Amino acid sequence: MHRIDCPWCGVRDEAEFSYRGDATVKRPPADGGAEGFYAYVYDRTNPKGWHVEWWHHVAGCRQFLKVVRHTVTHEIRSVAKATDEVAAPPA
Repeated sequence: MHRIDCPWCGVRDEAEFSYRGDATVKRPPADGGAEGFYAYVYDRTNPKGWHVEWWHHVAGCRQFLKVVRHTVTHEIRSVAKATDEVAAPPA
């Protein structure tokens, strides 16, 4: 079991959190057209390595977090508030 260091609650078991998706995807502008919104909703990569993800602390403070996690080893590099700018380390 991995542990996630919630900025509000401190270190907690991963079971308290729910994975919510890719935090690097940017919403297109309102005039982005159907193709832009289709890509935003359905087109996803399956990265191997470090990745920035949304996680929701469902059994705690109910806040959304950005977690930098390695998709192969599941190591967690960092955790930040949803409003923080976060980048994955270079591959």
